[in-house]
Amino acid sequence: MTQPDLDPAIETVQLLTPEGTRVADTRYDPRVAHLDADALRRFYADMVLTRRFDTEATALQRQGELGLFTPSLGQEAAQIGSAHALAPQDFVFPAYREHGVLHVRGLDLTDVLKQFRGVDHGGWDPAEHGVHLFTLVVGAHPLHAVGYAMGLQRDGVVGTGDPQRDAGVIAYLGDGATSQGDVNEALVFAGVSDAPVVFFVQNNQWAISVPVSGQSKVPLAQRGLGFGIPTVRVDGNDVLACYAVTAEAMERARSGGGPTFVEAVTYRMGAHTTSDDPLRYRDEAEVAAWRAKDPIDRLRHYLESAGELPAGFLADLDERAEALARHVRDAVHAMVPPPAASMFDHVYATPHALVDAERAWFTDYQASFEDGGVR
Repeated sequence: MTQPDLDPAIETVQLLTPEGTRVADTRYDPRVAHLDADALRRFYADMVLTRRFDTEATALQRQGELGLFTPSLGQEAAQIGSAHALAPQDFVFPAYREHGVLHVRGLDLTDVLKQFRGVDHGGWDPAEHGVHLFTLVVGAHPLHAVGYAMGLQRDGVVGTGDPQRDAGVIAYLGDGATSQGDVNEALVFAGVSDAPVVFFVQNNQWAISVPVSGQSKVPLAQRGLGFGIPTVRVDGNDVLACYAVTAEAMERARSGGGPTFVEAVTYRMGAHTTSDDPLRYRDEAEVAAWRAKDPIDRLRHYLESAGELPAGFLADLDERAEALARHVRDAVHAMVPPPAASMFDHVYATPHALVDAERAWFTDYQASFEDGGVR
């Protein structure tokens, strides 16, 4: 099964062609004008490191070290480009595949694997890096994101004119999630309240085995318009374009201009999860066509043609990638189940009498089995 062509009437923002040629765009060129060669090399390195994490985690699952993993192979540009456009005070609501976003926000990616190892329900403190925990229930988190964004409005940190204070929210979701009722409710609330939120849809063409044509009769880029939300379609394999479009959308959100719906057209080159076999529903010719648009190759070609890949850069990056892979392996092998009583630790943010009583009962119950006896 192959995907239908994109609607040619809807413009797709692109600043780098698949061959790595720079494309002029009067609207978005100013958004990337300040990005020097060092910044672009950071983008490239972040994409390479994200992919190396992805392949290592997939291998660990195949070896039985993880119960499941959600690969992001092929979607690095959408994630790295958009994440670099965020301000420190912005808050991120990811789904379950946004490894690149978490990497840019400074998380140790091994924290992601605690959930897939089965030793933790989340793995990190959302307040520390401004990133909510992964949401495994498809489409559940955009409502939370809009609620958080409306809270920012009421806290007076939207539209003040202070770039160090004004904040916005970005919610990452896939094409399949746009069919969920919660997502449409989130769009309603965001539209009518002018919430400072960006809906960043990574249209990777497949919702497990259902193609995007089975999710909508119209291009996803038109979804936002139906709710009165400005909408942009961007080449999701173009890291520069994803950065520029997200920078504009987040600036609109922080300044009080309301929400934006972004459709980043990309492709899931791997499986939906490690329990999925895409060979059962996907044509190899389609995969090959998208592989020719690989986001990492695209930026490398551009940097090479511009003479901005100094000697030793790629070799050093390979060493960093292998060091990351070793760190991932060591961290996963060291993960052990926590004490059973830790289930009571984070039920509420503050102490709670009932939880304390239940913890005391459970501790006493566990002690009753000491020395093989039962009290």
